[in-house]
Amino acid sequence: MSLTSIMNIANSGMHAAQTQLRVVSDNVANVNTPGYVRKIADQQSTATQGIGSGVEVARIRLATDRFLQAASLNAGAEAGRQGVRYELFDRIQTLFGDPSGDNSFFTGVDDLFAAFSSVSESPTSSPLRQDILYQAQALFDQGASIGKNIQAAREEADGRLRTAVDTANDLLGQIEDLNKTIAAAAATGDDATGSQTTQATLLGRLSQLMDIKVTGRANGGVMVRTGTGTLLAGQGHATLAYSPAGSVDGRTAFNEIWITEPGGQKRALLDSVASGEIKGLVELRDVDAPAAAERLGELMSKVADELNRAHNANSSVPAPTSLNGRNTGQSWATAIAGFTGTTNIATTNAAGVVQQRAEIVFGAGGAITINGAMSSAANFEADLEAALGGQVDFRFQNGAMSLTSMGANGIAIADDANAPATKVGRGFSHFFGLNDLVTTTQPAFYETGLSGASSLGLAAGGSLTLRFTGESGSKLKDVAIAAPAGAATVNDLLAALNNPATGAGRYGQFSLDAATGALTFKGAGSPAPTLSVLDDTTSQSASGVSVSALFGIGGGVRAARTGGLTLRGDIQADSTKLALARLNLGAAAGTPALTSNDGSGALLLADAGKATARFDGAGGSAATSTSITRYAADFSGDIGSKAAAAESRKDSAEALLTEAQARQTAHEGVNLDEELVMMTTYQQAFNASARLIQAAKDMYDTLLGMI
Repeated sequence: MSLTSIMNIANSGMHAAQTQLRVVSDNVANVNTPGYVRKIADQQSTATQGIGSGVEVARIRLATDRFLQAASLNAGAEAGRQGVRYELFDRIQTLFGDPSGDNSFFTGVDDLFAAFSSVSESPTSSPLRQDILYQAQALFDQGASIGKNIQAAREEADGRLRTAVDTANDLLGQIEDLNKTIAAAAATGDDATGSQTTQATLLGRLSQLMDIKVTGRANGGVMVRTGTGTLLAGQGHATLAYSPAGSVDGRTAFNEIWITEPGGQKRALLDSVASGEIKGLVELRDVDAPAAAERLGELMSKVADELNRAHNANSSVPAPTSLNGRNTGQSWATAIAGFTGTTNIATTNAAGVVQQRAEIVFGAGGAITINGAMSSAANFEADLEAALGGQVDFRFQNGAMSLTSMGANGIAIADDANAPATKVGRGFSHFFGLNDLVTTTQPAFYETGLSGASSLGLAAGGSLTLRFTGESGSKLKDVAIAAPAGAATVNDLLAALNNPATGAGRYGQFSLDAATGALTFKGAGSPAPTLSVLDDTTSQSASGVSVSALFGIGGGVRAARTGGLTLRGDIQADSTKLALARLNLGAAAGTPALTSNDGSGALLLADAGKATARFDGAGGSAATSTSITRYAADFSGDIGSKAAAAESRKDSAEALLTEAQARQTAHEGVNLDEELVMMTTYQQAFNASARLIQAAKDMYDTLLGMI
């Protein structure tokens, strides 16, 4: 070996050691830099014509581990998903208050029914009546406020989706730009570790938004895909697009989140992601919050319905001179059909003495008698007015019944004690809402009493647009269904809804409960698609009520009931109109059938919270028959358990992320002890190479001295 070769080998060793010392210096300087990944200078020997010719630094790389990186990215996505779900659902739970406290929403439900019990002992007490009205209205106002705030949480989640989409687009753009920088450095043999470290940080931030898979490219940089393989970056970058809905209520239809891949293919993003903040926001907006809103709507509507059941069995003293019912959403022919049993309509004077009385008996096959004389639906108006001595004006307009006294006498209604008039579990006055305590802006219950052969009488040109959503939250299909008009029946409507080509038949089946006239939808497959109503231009000619409102199609329609409940205006203005007495059909002629000291009706209102009622399935809970107080307790427990489960999932995801990051940092981070050892090693290697150069110089000098 020549002295020149020795010099060259020693010189290469000095250059390699110098580079390695620079890498160690950079590592030590960044020991406390968040996200910094330790650098490694890979050394290799060189050879010329098979003979060793020194050493070189082949590359400077990051001390990454793809398995640890993947674990950290996956944990970050799940932490982002569960964190945002818990954050917003905890806010929803807070709206209901502490169930164990005295001021929670659920405590207010129990307190309202208890207040009616206290007023039964002093039914003429104005302060007690006013207190009841205040508590009742406060409960409905609180329910409406909670419902509104649940929708506000959904609106916030929707707005944050837009922010998340914009952030993801920015991150993808930066990741792709760094791909170009890293590839260029790899081609020229330059150090690209700074860019790679920055890119790793960006990938970590992106994983908080959506689950991603990262693989290296042969020419430098990374390929980034969603968990299901949709390309995000590496061959150009994808673009996400989303337009938030703006103002949100229970019926709001949200837009799709689209992703356009680098090749130009456009698809729904939610089909491609299973975790991350975007997924968590969608789940809160479309699953968690609507479930709470639907159950709240079911509870509040049943509170109203059971109060109305009792109030319709009662009467104020003196009896009111007019009774104005709710919009049934039906024609007179379908509304009166299906009743059985006996009811009584009476007029009373100021002293509560019955002046006129009409006993109405509903028999089999639609037969009707009034005071023993045969009547019919067509002749009901004239026959009833005649039976009441022409002193009451009966009307049925726009789907609602009204009874108005032609003089100073009041009007009271009482179903027979032994064979009460009933239709789908509601008395005559209750079904028509003639003496409701709580009014509503839309139908609050969906047991219509209609049969398949019942005429709907829908106006021409109406249509119902339904959206079906898959398990991921992405849209499966929007289906516009033309509603049958004119003399069409409920069966005709069912045929249109269930048509597999032009209706919803591909996604499930609508069916009518023969006993109650309730319309239900059962999705096909497992998991079944979710149904919502995008638009409804149908209108029942006699009442103006739409098909979705009449039958309660879609969870948004049912949740919206919460905001439309309020105490009847005339009762709020005058507490004496609160019906706390009951019409005594057995009172002797000439004696009062209504007395102001009668508090039996108040007891009926107090017991309304304990009576068994049928609750429809809502928010993931199955249909059940139970009392309002029990349902409220179950709902309270459900909200609490879901919040606890969300917190547990969040804590578990964050713990997993912490562990994954700790392991990744332990492998990729800077260890000062290790760097000190490496620095000493490289320093000694540098000195040894320098000593070789000095030895070669001495040999040159010796040779020159010999010449």
